[in-house]
Amino acid sequence: MSMRTPLGRVLGLGSAKSGTEDFWVQRVTAIANVPLTLAGLFLVISLTGHSYPGIKQILGSPLVAVLMILFIIANVWHMKIGVQVVIEDYVHDHLQKLTLVILNNFFAWAVGLACMFAILKISFGV
Repeated sequence: MSMRTPLGRVLGLGSAKSGTEDFWVQRVTAIANVPLTLAGLFLVISLTGHSYPGIKQILGSPLVAVLMILFIIANVWHMKIGVQVVIEDYVHDHLQKLTLVILNNFFAWAVGLACMFAILKISFGV
């Protein structure tokens, strides 16, 4: 005997109505981070011993720029969800929780945009 409503069973939503989405997005970003991190490590290792203009040229190639941007997006999104879950689970004051979740969102956006700006600046040679 289930205590869930028929609509809840059909939609697959829990009592919070959104927790499963965050759960799955965090798992997907974790899976995406595996090959992207391996590619990033390979890139960093392969850049050892190169001069600054050589490194700038390699980082400026479109394939490397796209891989780095995907790496940034997946990691920042994963970080944002992970920190938000910790805040929601361990901060009990409603106002403090709301403030920290908002700050977490701003921080994630700031880090992501700053990293992508740096990659795009190198990629376009500005």
